[in-house]
Amino acid sequence: MSAVSRKSRMATSVARVMYTNAVYFPSSRIYQGDSPGMLNYGCINHVYYAYASVTADGSVFLGDEWADARAPVDGVQGGLGSLMHLKQRHPHLQVVLSIGGSTASEVFPVVASSTLLRDNFARSALGLVEASGLDGIDIAWEFPSEAKHGHDFLALLAAVRIHLPDDRFILTAVLPAAKGVLDLIDLKTAAEYLDYINLVAYDFFGTWTSKSGHHAQLYTMNKDEPSASSGVAHLMAQGFPPKSILLGIPTYGRSFLKANGPGQDFNGVGGQEGTFEYSELPRKGCKEIVDRRYIAAQCVGGDGGFVTYDNPETVKAKAEFCKQKGLGVCGAPIFFIQSLWALLLERTGRFSRSSKKPDRGGFPRSAYLLRGGALDFDDYDVFF
Repeated sequence: MSAVSRKSRMATSVARVMYTNAVYFPSSRIYQGDSPGMLNYGCINHVYYAYASVTADGSVFLGDEWADARAPVDGVQGGLGSLMHLKQRHPHLQVVLSIGGSTASEVFPVVASSTLLRDNFARSALGLVEASGLDGIDIAWEFPSEAKHGHDFLALLAAVRIHLPDDRFILTAVLPAAKGVLDLIDLKTAAEYLDYINLVAYDFFGTWTSKSGHHAQLYTMNKDEPSASSGVAHLMAQGFPPKSILLGIPTYGRSFLKANGPGQDFNGVGGQEGTFEYSELPRKGCKEIVDRRYIAAQCVGGDGGFVTYDNPETVKAKAEFCKQKGLGVCGAPIFFIQSLWALLLERTGRFSRSSKKPDRGGFPRSAYLLRGGALDFDDYDVFF
């Protein structure tokens, strides 16, 4: 479908003042006893199921066949089986398969550099989407790191759109709110292929940085530091439409031991590899405060040291920012927190219960529907 008709649909969406609230559901959560059925679909309309894997020959396959298609989840088989059930109960729900993740950062450059491999990737992704009744794919390259990667990234998007046309399938990509990466990509051209950029507006600071900092700050006091607002501004300045930007909001905090605020030296990290889930915050005996200069919550002391995260107040502020900038609104990288989404919905208004894509819950090749609740891919061109 042409870029002109895409712009027309975007204008219609803006006129209706409708928003997209999305979450990532990692299949690893199934081993922790969590499931898609625990989500509140009264305030969520997109779920990114993470992650499918990709090999150096372009083949796409489920990242964890047991969790994705075999394990008992919500009374059916697999996380994907649960989501297909949920699509029947919630017609507005769109389920997108996220391909890649951090482990694919070395594979995507190989696949995207070859016409043959790009085509194989697109065909393989289509087979997996059709076999499972999904609504599209999310490319989680994480991330292009040189100029050639940026060119190849666009070529990969173009190849995918040949097999997953934009009138039938959703295509999104994960990109960081970092100017250095965004400048590698012709973002105006990328907008011709993508429905959304899922902007990673978090993990600005962590074990890899020399100083502590607010890891999901909306604003910064230092122009050389990354922030959510600067990432959004750069995307828009390069011609990427604001309604196609989903601002990522983390549901976990990052810890810096021996620090009591941003911009300080630290000595190690607390929690699980430096993180605490939102349900674990603030830490015991610590007072939670919001630094309104940055729009970031924090607590200091105990086993976490300086812990920086988002809370209901900062999520409200970020939702208002999204409205002011005309963004498609927000997404979360980890699913298991509902209060933030309820507050987000309260501040942004009605989310979109309709999509420009047709509902694929009843797609005739959906293995879920054909197998009566079990995802069985044996008869389809799907790679494991």
